[in-house]
Amino acid sequence: MKEIVVISGKGGTGKTSVTASFSYFGGESVITADCDVDAADMHLLLKPDFEYSEDFYSGQISSIDQSACIRCGKCADVCRFDAIRVKDGVYRIDSLRCEGCGYCARVCPAEAIINKERLAGKWFISNIRTRGKMVHARLGTGADNSGKLVAKVKNEARELALEERADYVLVDGSPGVGCPVVSSLSGANFVIMVTEPSVSGLHDLKRVYELVKKFRIKAGCIINKADINPEQHQAILNFLAEEGIPHLTDLPYDGQFTRAITAGKTVAESGSVRLKEQLSACWEKVKKLTD
Repeated sequence: MKEIVVISGKGGTGKTSVTASFSYFGGESVITADCDVDAADMHLLLKPDFEYSEDFYSGQISSIDQSACIRCGKCADVCRFDAIRVKDGVYRIDSLRCEGCGYCARVCPAEAIINKERLAGKWFISNIRTRGKMVHARLGTGADNSGKLVAKVKNEARELALEERADYVLVDGSPGVGCPVVSSLSGANFVIMVTEPSVSGLHDLKRVYELVKKFRIKAGCIINKADINPEQHQAILNFLAEEGIPHLTDLPYDGQFTRAITAGKTVAESGSVRLKEQLSACWEKVKKLTD
């Protein structure tokens, strides 16, 4: 079983559209993992049935036992996040502001403050319409620790792949180089970097590749909207050649990307024959590079 991660330097480069298309081509041989948990949208294209769900707990949150509180206000005095408010002499904790540091509980002379695990979201295992299965998640409002949730989604996808005897775990990672991306790269066999020909696109590609190099993972690059800026397209090709990164394919600017998302389909299903053939050939190329 091989693990392939699709990432990009920034959002909006077509990363999810490419991942969903590869999931379509892979069918039953692929377990898809939507690890872009801060902005999960793969479900819009693959129509999961949410067959199994489980709560995800991460970090802590404080609460005040009003029957034990002596209204001294020491908790509010030490809270650096302004999460403890008093109204009519009653102290309460704002769950959206509480960082779960627990300092308030340590200074409370009445031991009236309780720290408990924070419900940060849910994760799911679903059957999807491409005949495969998908592991995905929904992060709660204001919840953090998305890197930990990414690790959870990936681990569940790996276990499911072994159980289903799937050949690939296909991961839709987060854009950028933050904690969720680092988490999504851990243990991967191959990374697909999706970029677009612009000054910022090349800059972001270089940043992403610096991160990938630290993990010593093989990587390839897809240039989306490759025909909109010949000069920057050539600059990206030069960078790929200098670093020895396989150029997987050029995808043309095509309004079908947007129309496919609007229709809730993958580009592989609703794009032109040429675009479908390009994506299919690219998927076969990626599979060979992971062998």
